[in-house]
Amino acid sequence: MKKTTPISRKSATSALLGAFGILAIGVLIAGCVPMQPDAVSASAPSAAAAPAAATAAAGAPATAAPAPAAPPPPPPPPILPFDDAVANAAHAVFTAAMAADADANVVVIDPLVDGMTGYQSKATKTIQDRILGVVKKDFPQMTVHRITAESLKSKPRVLVGTFTPVNAQMKTTGEREAYRFCLVMGDLRTGKIVAKSVARARLEDVDATPTAFFHDSPVWTDDKSVQAYIATCQASKVGDPIKQEYLEGLLAAALVSEAEDAYGEGKYTEALDLYQTASKTPAGDQLRVYNGIYLAQTKLGHTDQSVAAFKDLVDYGIRKKRIAVKFLFRPGSVRFVTDSPFSANYGVWIQAIASEAVRNKTCLQIVGHTSPTGPPALNDSLSLVRAEYIQSRLEGDEPTLKKRTVAVGVGSRENLSGTGRDDASDELDRRVEIKPIEPCDAPGV
Repeated sequence: MKKTTPISRKSATSALLGAFGILAIGVLIAGCVPMQPDAVSASAPSAAAAPAAATAAAGAPATAAPAPAAPPPPPPPPILPFDDAVANAAHAVFTAAMAADADANVVVIDPLVDGMTGYQSKATKTIQDRILGVVKKDFPQMTVHRITAESLKSKPRVLVGTFTPVNAQMKTTGEREAYRFCLVMGDLRTGKIVAKSVARARLEDVDATPTAFFHDSPVWTDDKSVQAYIATCQASKVGDPIKQEYLEGLLAAALVSEAEDAYGEGKYTEALDLYQTASKTPAGDQLRVYNGIYLAQTKLGHTDQSVAAFKDLVDYGIRKKRIAVKFLFRPGSVRFVTDSPFSANYGVWIQAIASEAVRNKTCLQIVGHTSPTGPPALNDSLSLVRAEYIQSRLEGDEPTLKKRTVAVGVGSRENLSGTGRDDASDELDRRVEIKPIEPCDAPGV
């Protein structure tokens, strides 16, 4: 497999001039054709009206009426100070929930997460504290519990929420200007969403530093259980059924939540027991569980067990076609950070990835990422160099991987946070992803 190399300055300039030339020709051609204000909307009625026009031409009256124009989307909510945004969203959700059924007064909070990474942070923890304060002050008839296997037995209402950095159009791309706060309450007895609220908080008010467990977790990937949680909040409206995947994972979620709390409190033996128990549930095959077992074994000094647990993480990533390992680099650098409690383990991680790739006869695409800080061209080069560095380390540990890996850089185009803070809050933007390539004998490999 060939390595991808940075494009030279001369080649990049020529390509850029060529692109401008093509664009100019396209503009001249387009300028010769009068455009409709909304080409998609205008073309659809024309196609639908064709049969009616043919009927009218044959002497029959046309009966088809033009489709009504779709209403414009509602404007995004105003950007508020953090505390105001949380208070407004909490009041709206609890007020609507009480209006739906005032007798359903027991609520369990499933910890809020970042809507892109699934991480919990200081901000999401603070939101939960603020919600408890709002309930205590303004909804004293409501009882709120943390999520546990015991608290779920009575089929209470469940509160979920996401907190996601977004741009001016409420999208998770481009320059982020606020945090979108989604809060949803579901009723486990009816299986329905009973209340939802969306607010926006000022970017500068938010401390998005990950909690201890998520900061320490070595691997990230799209996880089915976390995506079901996020979809329950972001892709649901009042009256919808609660996502089935979310319901099926509630027991595992309760055990994981307790385990993460124990890990944060330094109770590593208790955390390990809870993670291992969660792994035996029907929804236990999930990244948070494998990360948790690895972290607890490492904190307890169980060297052999932690190496085996990291290999389980790698195998999970190979099965899911994505291994986003947090090889954390210094901002603007190809050197690893030294202040991470796990940076000393990077060599072991690389060796485990290399050996598992050989054992599974897997070819690898290694993708470097950067934060949005700095010029895009520099970020593209930096991300590629980071990927090539990991590539060289993998091939050094397992020479049989040579010609079976390819390194690419995508700069900051696939940011998960996108805030550009270059601290713990956006560490995943400076990640290296390793993706299995199938088939391994594909052209160019």
